Amino acid sequence: MGPIEIQTLAELDERVAAGATSMDGWQLQDLDLTDREDVLRRLDPRGALVLGCRLSDATADVLRSGGALLFPAVPDVPFDPWRATLYTPAELYDGLDRGYEGTPDAQIYAWTRSRGRPASVHDTLAQAVHDNSVDDALEEYLTGRRVVGVMGGHALRRDDPLYADAARLGHALAGAGLTVATGGGPGAMEAANLGALLHDRPRSAVDEAIRVAAAVPAFRPSVTDWARAAFAAENGPISDGAPSLGVPTWFYGHEPPNVFCARVAKYFRNAIREDVLLHLARAGTVFLPGAAGTVQEVFQAACENYYAAPAQVAPMVLFGKDYWGSQLPAWPLLDVLGAERGLGAKLHLVDRPEEVLPALLQEG
Repeated sequence: MGPIEIQTLAELDERVAAGATSMDGWQLQDLDLTDREDVLRRLDPRGALVLGCRLSDATADVLRSGGALLFPAVPDVPFDPWRATLYTPAELYDGLDRGYEGTPDAQIYAWTRSRGRPASVHDTLAQAVHDNSVDDALEEYLTGRRVVGVMGGHALRRDDPLYADAARLGHALAGAGLTVATGGGPGAMEAANLGALLHDRPRSAVDEAIRVAAAVPAFRPSVTDWARAAFAAENGPISDGAPSLGVPTWFYGHEPPNVFCARVAKYFRNAIREDVLLHLARAGTVFLPGAAGTVQEVFQAACENYYAAPAQVAPMVLFGKDYWGSQLPAWPLLDVLGAERGLGAKLHLVDRPEEVLPALLQEG
C-alpha cells in the first residue's frame, strides 16, 4: 500500500471522522495544522511523514517522539518548498497592478540572481525540495491526461502570423482531447497555451484574444504591460481544468511565464524541466520554429526516441518545411537518423496547422 497523501484539512477531517486512530503511512504536506493539534495528539503518529506543516513546537515534539518524521518549513526563502499544488498564473503574477517587479515570480527570480555562486547548501536544498514537490504535484495533475508537447521560440511576437498559427494549433490539439504542454514562456509557447486555454470556445474567440494581447506584442521593454494585455485577452472565467500546462523555469527567469496556462509547473533547475517536458509528452511533440533552445529539444527528443523500444517511440512533428528543411536544416539529419530505426515512421514535417493532428494520430 502506498502513502496516503493528505494535502487539505478537509482530507484530514474526513479520515478522522471515518474513525482513523493511526497516522501510519500518512503524508501531510504544506498544511496549517495549528487548529487540528488536539486531533493529532489523539492519533498514533508512528509512520507518519509531516512535510512543511505549521504546528506548535510542543505538538511537533509529541509527533516526533511518537515515531513521526517531521521536515519543517525552510526559512529565509521567498517561496514555499513544500507546496502541494502547481502554480496558477494569478499566483505568480499577484500584485501585477503595482508592476511586475513586485510579483512573486519576479521576486523569486531576483532571489536566485542574488545568491552568488556557488550557491549555499541551504539554498540548493530549498530549491531541490521545491522541484521535488512540483514533480509530485505535476504527476497528480497529469493523471488520466494525454499530453502533447509544443516547443518553439520565445521571441515570436503576438502580431506575427506564426503566432496565430501556433494558437490555432493549440486550440485544435486541446479540442481533440489532448493536454497541451509547453515550456510556459512567451512567444510560440504562449500562443499554443492560449489556443488550448480557449479549447471550448469557437476559433473566433482565439482570434479575438490574439487581437487584444497583440496591443503589447512582446515582453520587452515592459513585462508589466505584456502580462496585463494577456490577462485582458482572457475575456472571461477560464476553467481550472483547461488542458493548458506550462513548464517554465527560473533558470531562464528573464523570460516571464505566460498567463495562458491553467496550471504552471515552474522549476528552478532547467535540466529537470526539460527532462520532464519530453517525458510527459507521450502523445507526441510539435516543434515550431525556434533557435538554439528549440534545436536542443528537437535532438534531445530524437535521441530518446532513437534508442527507445518501438512501442515507446513518441511522434515528432516539425512545423515549417522551409524553416527546418533549409533555414535551420535539422530535418535532413533527423531523416537520416530515422531511416535507421523505428523512429522514421514517427517523424513528420508539415507546413499547415491542420496537418499536425493527423500526423500525431497516425499509426507508425
